Amino acid sequence: MESFVRFVSMAPLLLLLALPYALAGHDYGEALSKSIIFFEAQRSGYLPSTQRVSWRADSGLHDGKASGVDLVGGYYDAGDNVKFGLPMAFTITMMSWSIVEYGKQMASSGELGHAMDAVKWGTDYLIKAHPEPNVFYGEVGDGNSDHYCWQRPEDMTTDRRAYRIDPSNPGSDLAGESAAAMAAASLVFRHSNPAYASELLTHATQLFDFADKYRGKYDSSISVAQKYYRSVSGYNDELLWAAAWLYQATDNQYYLNYLGKNGDSMGGTGWGMTEFGWDVKYAGVQTLVAKFLVQGKAGRYAPVFERYQQKAEYFMCSCLGKGNHNLQKTPGGLIFRQRWNNMQFVTSASFLSTVYSDYLASAGKYMKCASGNVSPTELLSFAKSQVDYLLGDNPRATSYMVGYGNNFPRQVHHRASSIVSIKVDSSFISCRGGYATWFGRKASDPNVLVGAVVGGPDAYDNFADERDNYEQTEPATYNNAPLFGILARLSGGHSGYNQLLPVIPPAPKPVIQPKPSQQPKVTLSPASSSSPIAIEHKLTASWIAKGNTYYRYSTTVTNKSAKTLKFLNLSISKLYGPLWGLTKSGDSYVFPSWLNSLPAGKSLEFVYIHSASPAEVSVSSYTLA
Repeated sequence: MESFVRFVSMAPLLLLLALPYALAGHDYGEALSKSIIFFEAQRSGYLPSTQRVSWRADSGLHDGKASGVDLVGGYYDAGDNVKFGLPMAFTITMMSWSIVEYGKQMASSGELGHAMDAVKWGTDYLIKAHPEPNVFYGEVGDGNSDHYCWQRPEDMTTDRRAYRIDPSNPGSDLAGESAAAMAAASLVFRHSNPAYASELLTHATQLFDFADKYRGKYDSSISVAQKYYRSVSGYNDELLWAAAWLYQATDNQYYLNYLGKNGDSMGGTGWGMTEFGWDVKYAGVQTLVAKFLVQGKAGRYAPVFERYQQKAEYFMCSCLGKGNHNLQKTPGGLIFRQRWNNMQFVTSASFLSTVYSDYLASAGKYMKCASGNVSPTELLSFAKSQVDYLLGDNPRATSYMVGYGNNFPRQVHHRASSIVSIKVDSSFISCRGGYATWFGRKASDPNVLVGAVVGGPDAYDNFADERDNYEQTEPATYNNAPLFGILARLSGGHSGYNQLLPVIPPAPKPVIQPKPSQQPKVTLSPASSSSPIAIEHKLTASWIAKGNTYYRYSTTVTNKSAKTLKFLNLSISKLYGPLWGLTKSGDSYVFPSWLNSLPAGKSLEFVYIHSASPAEVSVSSYTLA
């Protein structure tokens, strides 16, 4: 990433009507595959036999050696050959979140294994970078010397010094983000590789404790990072972010308490944001905490978590242009934050909009903006519009994903792709020789950087496909990480209820189901044969998580009368888990917000989950038209 200083302004489940699947126009499955393969081009270290980007070779094989630690592996952040810890950790967090939410869709398209490999390549490195509880290596290489040279990674002659944080040189933002990354990744591997997931959680908890106890900004300790990845927002957002992911991964009340007790003082409930990215995590924290709230996990912190949610919706409304402080958009409709790699904010904002739309839909809710109510469908449509713009639906008809479509960037600001592969020509490329021979070529890159999302157009939809135009043509891992979650969602559609269920990450092998003898009996709720309202339960799924067996029940309420059911009041007892598809009113349940009546012969459906026999559902009162 070329040098810069930027400024940050701190300023239902619809059970009867599902959210729309992607319409014809773009092949989101193809884009998903390509967005994941890009990470293989960014690999550092010894490349595996399964490597699909064949023009890359081993590199950075002595990283960490001078410091007495093995730091071989990991990812180069963008078009250079430096391993920057903060954006790498954020990349891993966002890849993991993508899988946690949309792994089912990735599996159906055959990409889940590749996505998990991409995460593990990063987490294997993070484990190496954390050799002691209170020591973490946050950078390998130096941006200044690296940018002085134009070399493919296989030929690097630049300084590969390793930089670390420790109690005397703290970095709460870096340690916090790395804790978030490993906690999120532990969810990805919990079922397919439980030992590895446990190892990740151990590192995550240690890093969080380190970050919280020894507070300070990482770029004050690793000053060489200031010119490239300066921590403008400080570290409070990363501490909350890490706590949120650790709570999601462990269900440990300590982390929920941390979010509840520190939300006000650390800005989680105060900052209304219009950006989300490798530096500023507040909108991500607020979205995750809003999820905990609608899952019914807030407990005594519900008032605090509601303030988190208000700020999450402030962000969403700003993206839609329906808030009090809206994001700028280009004439073609792309949200625009800054001229330097603006696309990072497009993909991250679109991801948050996508997951939040599914959270709202799963809970049967809508969002309130300054200019009116917003449905989950509208929020998802916004995210889709941004992805479609990125893939080519824009005034230039340019795809900003390399290798997707016919008109995409050919002169990417990327050292490895712009220089002939070492496998084709093994002649050494010197530091300055690369600039003379390869950087200035007015020709297409010899290696197509498939799947890379570049910085994108300016505020007026203009774009210059030139290698020295690093503001627009440089890609970055954190551009792609949120994107492949959205692409999986658009390719595979809504995954039903699982956005709000206990997190059960997908795994290559099916989850062991309980034996039939373990399953509770399915019963009909008591009702008079002459009653105009029929209630029927069905057991639709079961699974084991953390040693407990969970059951998902679908309950159908049918209007058997010849008249329209205008009002319905249900009593539900022996319910020990979350319920979706009805609105709670005091101690009873009524129609969901999107349903005003139930015509003759029609049914509504609601869903609940708990680890017991079916709840007892009965009709308290009703009104027929």
